Amino acid sequence: MIEGSAGTQTARKLRYGMVGGGRGAFIGDVHRRAIALDGLAELVAGSFSQSFENTLETGASLGVERDRLYATYDEMAQKEAARHDGIDFVSIVTPNALHYPVAKAFLNAGISVVCDKPLTFEEAEAMELDELAKKKGLLFGVTYTYTGYPAVKHAREMIRRGDIGEIRFVNAEYPQEWLATPSEREGSKQASWRTDPALAGKSNCVGDIGSHVENMVSYVTGLKIKSLCARLDTFVEGRPLDDNATIMVEYEGGAKGLYWASQIAIGYDNGLRFRIFGSKGTIQWSQENPNYLMVSKLGAPTEVLSRGRDGFYPHAQGYSRIPSGHPEGYFEAFANLYKTYISALIKQKSGEKLTPEDLDFPTAEEGAQGVRFIGKCVESSKKGAVWVEF
Repeated sequence: MIEGSAGTQTARKLRYGMVGGGRGAFIGDVHRRAIALDGLAELVAGSFSQSFENTLETGASLGVERDRLYATYDEMAQKEAARHDGIDFVSIVTPNALHYPVAKAFLNAGISVVCDKPLTFEEAEAMELDELAKKKGLLFGVTYTYTGYPAVKHAREMIRRGDIGEIRFVNAEYPQEWLATPSEREGSKQASWRTDPALAGKSNCVGDIGSHVENMVSYVTGLKIKSLCARLDTFVEGRPLDDNATIMVEYEGGAKGLYWASQIAIGYDNGLRFRIFGSKGTIQWSQENPNYLMVSKLGAPTEVLSRGRDGFYPHAQGYSRIPSGHPEGYFEAFANLYKTYISALIKQKSGEKLTPEDLDFPTAEEGAQGVRFIGKCVESSKKGAVWVEF
């Protein structure tokens, strides 16, 4: 957790390494900036690219010593594990195809892991990683970034406390426009690997952003999916993977849901949002306006809760960094995940027992659930958009 973690500021900084995130990549720099925000860990090693030249150039620009720049992730895992000052954890920011082998290599070397989503191609692989981490007593985090926002954590706590009653229906969506044209054939590196089954896996849209919808709803509501019915579309001609998806959901306990994820929705930038409808009220949140939470209760005026101004429940309030009216966004949400993870790792290394609040970050277990969701959506769609058990 963040509240009560001030004592970690006086502990030694953890050392971390990174696989992926070399020159020309986007997400690696986001991870590095997010980690740096709280000063709890420093980058000391890397295998930033399959091109060793790129790794050397990237490492030099980041101030990493030459002898801790590695041509392969296997070499990095083995040599860092053998050092007395080796890394405490690795951050994996490669295309999806490498998540499983890289994570497995570092876990086998006794090094804790943070990995981008989706965790793996297949659920069995993700479950293997989860079991391996638990067996070795290592911490495994998965960067479902958007659960790091304070307003999201307050919404979760409200639902847990029954503030909006029993959940009846969930509507969640994540529209973008960036793949409305064949960007993968127009020089976009990000588009080229995300639409390539060899690198992205069995799904593009559901794997890339639909998985965020599933994780967000699961995190905020605690609902368990019982079955789903998915239609995956490919609108851009010649694209081998989906760029739009509509998913109906039935949860254990009787609640229903409707998810929409799209990368061909012109006019939308990064429009993740959810609306949770309960028997006593409704909660709404939008990622593009993340400091505010809209709450409507039966028979009462709708309220807009402001992060930093209005009192959130204590755990959620602990993630708020600056006063109201000073927007906190994507980097801060990312940093909140890393601060919680690193603080837990520091506590674990000091021999202290971890609490559920210490572990308030997405784990390999949540990562495996996301992989199952992707697989079930693809299965349903391929069978003609039929209902499949989750």
